[in-house]
Amino acid sequence: MANDPSATGTRQPPSLETEVQFLKGVGPRSAGVLAKLGLLTVGDVLYYLPRRHEDRRHLPPIALLQPGTHATVRGRLGEVGARPTRGGMSIVTAQLWDSSGSVTLLWFNQPWMRQKLARVEGEVVAYGHVKQANWGFEIHSPEWETIEEGEDAEEFARLIPVYPLSEGVPQKLVRRAAQSAVEQYLKYVVDPLPREVFELARLPPLAWALRNIHRPESETHWDKARRRLVFEEFLYLQLALAMRRAETHQEIGIAFPISSLTHTHGTSGTLFEDEDAPVETTADDEGPLWAEVHRMLPFTLTGDQRRVIGEVWRDMESPHPMNRLVQGDVGSGKTAVAACAMLAAVRCGYQAAMMAPTEILAEQHATNLRRLFDPLGIEVALLVGKQTAALKRKQRDRTASGEARIAVGTHALIQEGVGFAKLGLVIVDEQHRFGVLQRAALREKGLGNPDTLVMTATPIPRTLTMTLYGDLDLSIIREMPPGRKPIKTHWRPPHERAEVYDAVRKLIENGRQAYFVCPLVGESEKLTVQAAEDLYYRLGKLVYPDLRVGLLHGQMKTKEKEEAMETFRRGDLDVLVSTTVIEVGVDVPNATVMVIEDANRFGLAQLHQLRGRVGRGDAQSYCVLIADATTDDARVRMQVMTETTDGFRIAEEDLQLRGPGELAGTKQSGNLDFKIADLTTDGEMLEVARQAAIRLVSDDPALSRPEHARMLPKVTARRGIMANIPIS
Repeated sequence: MANDPSATGTRQPPSLETEVQFLKGVGPRSAGVLAKLGLLTVGDVLYYLPRRHEDRRHLPPIALLQPGTHATVRGRLGEVGARPTRGGMSIVTAQLWDSSGSVTLLWFNQPWMRQKLARVEGEVVAYGHVKQANWGFEIHSPEWETIEEGEDAEEFARLIPVYPLSEGVPQKLVRRAAQSAVEQYLKYVVDPLPREVFELARLPPLAWALRNIHRPESETHWDKARRRLVFEEFLYLQLALAMRRAETHQEIGIAFPISSLTHTHGTSGTLFEDEDAPVETTADDEGPLWAEVHRMLPFTLTGDQRRVIGEVWRDMESPHPMNRLVQGDVGSGKTAVAACAMLAAVRCGYQAAMMAPTEILAEQHATNLRRLFDPLGIEVALLVGKQTAALKRKQRDRTASGEARIAVGTHALIQEGVGFAKLGLVIVDEQHRFGVLQRAALREKGLGNPDTLVMTATPIPRTLTMTLYGDLDLSIIREMPPGRKPIKTHWRPPHERAEVYDAVRKLIENGRQAYFVCPLVGESEKLTVQAAEDLYYRLGKLVYPDLRVGLLHGQMKTKEKEEAMETFRRGDLDVLVSTTVIEVGVDVPNATVMVIEDANRFGLAQLHQLRGRVGRGDAQSYCVLIADATTDDARVRMQVMTETTDGFRIAEEDLQLRGPGELAGTKQSGNLDFKIADLTTDGEMLEVARQAAIRLVSDDPALSRPEHARMLPKVTARRGIMANIPIS
């Protein structure tokens, strides 16, 4: 049991492990309430950080509220009422009055709030997002608390911390516990960071930061305290990533002899047999492998592609395993980079494998790679689940024997029974669709420690990249191939749908093809959104009865999906009505227009990925977003899509709108569960922490020195969490 510092004759001094009930103003009963927040000890309270603070020194009169801003208001409650909605929801409303006017407070589907508000006496403080309504200002689902009669005016009129709560835990209780913890126990806080670490970052000691995050004397002190705590939180994460990266760089892998390659390896795809023979020179001063790349590719590489290929080859030549992430927007040419890495692996006598998330994408990769490698005599095997048993066995045998130097597939690549003769390079496309274990399973089929190259066409905000993939070396392809015309994107309201359909017809009459994308397969009783099956019927029977209209969605059988896609790819369909099943892996250069129905139902990243299905050829392409964007977020998404085709800018905007957890698919996993740091606003401090971590690990790779001992347990805990990131 934790010690009771008030007990007579106790031999244990007060500490951060003291039970919360012994804090001044708490007691056993309130301790039970605080336990709902996981606050069991004094240390728990000190490190339970407020998410914001209210400046109650100058509260605005209600009449001066500004719509679109967050504000704190003070007043007395007037009429409290409740009304049902047509959907069965209840809305509780209350008028909050001060001497200048009133604002309406609303709570949705919380009928008990009416009785709770009716019992309130005295004044109330409320905080929330101010909106302009038909009859005045509104604040939806506000945070609120009562002001006790006779409350000290000086105590009220200051910067007040606001803590995250759960039902039944009053804000004032947490504030009281935090104040007592700061006053009584702050002297027992030991700073885990060496002084030179936080001083180099121009940050204060931990005890000072904790005092000023709970009881700030000024906005400046609050900001300085928060920066210190954000830095420490980021530092443990960056140390975990830096240590994992350093360990990987110490592992023994395959040193591909790329620099010594000659042209005399023939067309079999095997390494030149006589290793002692003189190296053949070439007129191409870039080297023989570059010369072969130029002959292999039917286009000229961009500067970014050449740079990234060079980075990949340098990694492959290193005796340590490559772990590199290649980010590139839709159409930036990541597949060409992958092909060059495969060529290098094969010419060095190894096999390469590429894993894709869908059969459509795997087949597309296999087709494109065969077009490149067949003239070189390099066989490409395809392994996907739909193959007949005989074909699957043949492809497995040729991969296992080494006759197939390159294997492309889906999860089928990691199934039992699939083997490789000499797998040296693993490439994972659209890596965010695979879990850590799936990627590791493919690597385990390799020879020793194969090099790993992961690719994504989903641009990731820089802060998320440093957080989720900080243990990987990063290459970014921003430059688009020459000749690609930016896709023209338009946002149209539903009542202009007929005009959109007429414009699409003109493009089809000029020999082009069109996609129509819907959020749902079939009609829904709960959502009034366009369904693919319904739109397929209307377009085929009513709008374009003279055109060839096809349907594609995820609930169709695999064979039906393949037939629909192949028919469209051949040009035997004018229009393809689809769900988001076409988001990845569809490449039809003649399709130059995409209409996205109910576009407000899609996130920014998904809209950008869908749009990337057009603009694959030389002709001008278009994307039309049909959306009844009634919310602020929806309007922002539509505006961003019409303003830019830059996937990296779109990713940053998406981060601002959705937050890091939802954007990374980690909302419920806890690995981005920062107590105070915010990846949307604290990018600068993340970089400061990253540089500090690099210096620390470079100087002390295992953090084994005595001055680093207090950091190590926190870093170890973070490493355990990050090892199981489910990116999906």
